[in-house]
Amino acid sequence: MAEAPRRRSAAARAARWLCLVVALAVFAGFLALGTWQIQRRTWKLALIERVTQRIGGPPVALPSSDRWSRDDAAENEYRRVRATGIFLNDRETLVQATTDYGSGFWVMTPLETTDGRSVLVNRGFVSPARRDRRLRNDGSDAARMPADVVGLLRPSQPGGSFLRRNDPQGERWYSRDVQAIAQARGLAGAAPYFIDAQEVDRSGNVVGRSVRGEIVDGTEPARWPVAGLTVIDFHNNHLVYAVTWFALAAMVAAATAYVVREDRKRRGSGNDAHDD
Repeated sequence: MAEAPRRRSAAARAARWLCLVVALAVFAGFLALGTWQIQRRTWKLALIERVTQRIGGPPVALPSSDRWSRDDAAENEYRRVRATGIFLNDRETLVQATTDYGSGFWVMTPLETTDGRSVLVNRGFVSPARRDRRLRNDGSDAARMPADVVGLLRPSQPGGSFLRRNDPQGERWYSRDVQAIAQARGLAGAAPYFIDAQEVDRSGNVVGRSVRGEIVDGTEPARWPVAGLTVIDFHNNHLVYAVTWFALAAMVAAATAYVVREDRKRRGSGNDAHDD
């Protein structure tokens, strides 16, 4: 007769310990996630500071392609560079884009540099009405033209957009995929990165639009393509995420403490009633 109550008591103790272990594991998990978000925030703030220094610094020479690796790309992204050479306008590629000027295309033009290298340059945005280079006013109707480019170094964007894949054969491009564009245009040995061109004066100082393009007075740009539309926007919500995870951890701890306290009261009341 006494065996059944003992078994129920042992099962109840095991269940309580299991719930406590699960609660502690969940608490530790939320705490770890909150700590990770704090670390991510520290990293993001350092990244923003580095990028801000890069885009405001003087332009430097292009990095060599053989040194361009994952780590090197992270160290050089958004660095201002300068390159001179010849634009191969007859090999340009139009990549679909959405900017402050609406939907249109990025104009990706190969640049043959004076030191014999080949690099793709995003010369800027054109509207659908200006996709034909003969309808622009920057000299790109010529097959080739001299160029002095100042801009921000960017890594390749392989594959396409989130919903659509690049279709080189159909001439439908949704991302600035350097390797695929170079192959489609027969550019041997092209650099594995591209340059986002900026609008600069003869001294290399940014004029007009710099990092984020804005339409002024709703008027059409005086020059196509429109350069200087690079959007630099690092989402930094890590503090909000960290507070959320820590709050959840606190809620789990409070709920566990409450359940343990109430369970002890209940068991204490049960023992008192049994003694009576």
